[in-house]
Amino acid sequence: MNVDIGNALAPVASPGVSRESLERLDEQVAAAHERIEQGMADGEHGYEALNLPERTDPDEIRAAVEPVADAEALITVGIGGSALGAATITDALADESDTEAVYLDNVDPAWVSSELDRLPLENAAINVVSRSGTTAETLANFLVVRDAFESAGVDWTERTIVTTGDSGPLRDLSERHDLPSLKVPDGVPGRFSALSAVGLVAAAVCGHDVEALLEGAAAEAETLTGSLFDCPAYAYGATTYALDQRGAGINAMMPYAESLETAAEWFAQLWAESLGKDDLGQTPVRALGVTDQHSQLQLYRAGPRDKLVTFVTARETADRPIPGTEVEALAYLGDSTLGELLEAEFEATEASLAAAGRPNVRLELERVDEFELGGLLYGTEAACVLAGELYGVNTFEQPAVEWAKKATRGLLGGGEFEEADAVAEKTELRVER
Repeated sequence: MNVDIGNALAPVASPGVSRESLERLDEQVAAAHERIEQGMADGEHGYEALNLPERTDPDEIRAAVEPVADAEALITVGIGGSALGAATITDALADESDTEAVYLDNVDPAWVSSELDRLPLENAAINVVSRSGTTAETLANFLVVRDAFESAGVDWTERTIVTTGDSGPLRDLSERHDLPSLKVPDGVPGRFSALSAVGLVAAAVCGHDVEALLEGAAAEAETLTGSLFDCPAYAYGATTYALDQRGAGINAMMPYAESLETAAEWFAQLWAESLGKDDLGQTPVRALGVTDQHSQLQLYRAGPRDKLVTFVTARETADRPIPGTEVEALAYLGDSTLGELLEAEFEATEASLAAAGRPNVRLELERVDEFELGGLLYGTEAACVLAGELYGVNTFEQPAVEWAKKATRGLLGGGEFEEADAVAEKTELRVER
């Protein structure tokens, strides 16, 4: 992953951060890097995620998925970090796989039913992921999927992989039915777990190169050093922090590759759940070039100066020529390709923001493949951890999410939780017809 922060520098950008300010900030980056290195060395909670490239065992993952390697469809049942990292990988590489990857990460009954109705369950497999094994949405969807398999005459116990913690309902289930199972790594929050079995089981079933993903992440890990001027991940993390401190409290992640759209969703969880504490943190926004260049760019270029736009581009892409036409006004397109048009759209959008003095940063990949994806995932995680150190927040906790989980369980009769009582205290002002 290469990073270009030139369009975020003052006085070109407003808000912007000057080179001199970055040099002063680099002293804090050096101290933060020492803290991160120590946390990694000690295997501390959260920091352990940055050790995954060297500690994840691809052979163990391949052995676990071997019984379902013939699946035409893989149904991953999980939510948040238990699904988004895996989806980022398989969606980015979908054109290279004969297996359809489906993620049941919502409990909308109409949508869940439509997905199960259209899938060839007789040739499908289930990948259920939950560290605790008690996540209400995941367990509910798993029970629904299991029932659908039984109704279709498919033995779900022959088609299910479990990734969970050392104990809990899913661990008990896997042992009772002798299901292939993998462990959610200790000390790794879900949103940082894409480079573990949590994210790589789906990649392995879909036939992607798990070793290359880990090698790309390991190569990115080698770039971590005590200066933002020598480390792409830290350059991005420090720049986003500095811009937020200067008023750019919104970060629009805008990949210029359809295959990376899910990466923007994964980024949104990573950034929001990790940094949104103590009235601090940037608000992530998901966008897609060129689609949202025609729907959101107006705001980013001419609206309030409270935004940073993060572009993600690949230097090498597949291409397709644009056929010629007899329409004179469109003749110029016939001498181009869709790839050239995409690149021109990106460069025009980037220049448009720069010309208006709006900060933007470019994250560059060589191409969208396993090695580069591993680097992108790891680099973005490292950037987030660095930003958390600069903010002075606990990057790895998520108390607001846990509050809502407890309230949900209480409302469904899953225990006595005071959080559920707060639901009844809601203030209402209804306007009805």
